[in-house]
Amino acid sequence: MKTVLPKPFTFESGPRAVLLLHGFTGNSADVRMLGRFLEKKGYTSHAPHYKGHGVPPEELVHTGPEDWWEDVMNGYRHLKELGYEEIAVAGLSLGGVFSLKLGYTENVKGIVPMCAPMYIKSEEVMYQGVVEYARDFKKFEGKDADTIEKEIEEFKKTPMGTLKALQELIAEVRGEVDMIYTPTFVVQARHDHMINTDSATIIYNEVESTNKHIKWYEESGHVITLDKEKEQLHEDVYSFLESLDWKV
Repeated sequence: MKTVLPKPFTFESGPRAVLLLHGFTGNSADVRMLGRFLEKKGYTSHAPHYKGHGVPPEELVHTGPEDWWEDVMNGYRHLKELGYEEIAVAGLSLGGVFSLKLGYTENVKGIVPMCAPMYIKSEEVMYQGVVEYARDFKKFEGKDADTIEKEIEEFKKTPMGTLKALQELIAEVRGEVDMIYTPTFVVQARHDHMINTDSATIIYNEVESTNKHIKWYEESGHVITLDKEKEQLHEDVYSFLESLDWKV
């Protein structure tokens, strides 16, 4: 059976637009349900894919944060080119880091960082995460256990400069969070074992906006957009968007 990989999406609905950003080793499926929910509420959304994501993991290691930021900016420009003047941004994990970066580099309406790291994990922990991602992807492709293990051993021989660059990106954004004056809704899962959850408090405390909120989701893990409280998260993101001072 041929496996079907997730693709970037644009759900056009009303005149207000939201850029939805997935996480590291994730893809648009991370934010698709949120996009569909917002579409029903009259919001347009667009979710790009970062280079090396949503494709075989061998392609991931040859890309890095500069490529991914370019994809974020292309996604932002895509909405502008479609005629959307006012754009909010919501991102999961690495997407949350990029949403904050957009907040101090571009004119966005509101920011929703979800489980966004401000602490730098060790390269070893991050590396193990990438290897697990590679293994899961190969299972998804329908390969047998022996083939997967052989391919993983080959995969491990590839140098992965991506991780150091990722650490540098997180440090860069953390240093600029106090330049954000845009309304911000910080979302954090209580059972997030992928990042240090103090990150949420750092973002909330350092953002300079007078319109800022933080919410902890007590039953959820790192991929909060797909977890137990996703329906509540959808409603909360919608309420935040509705509270913004849109012209349309």
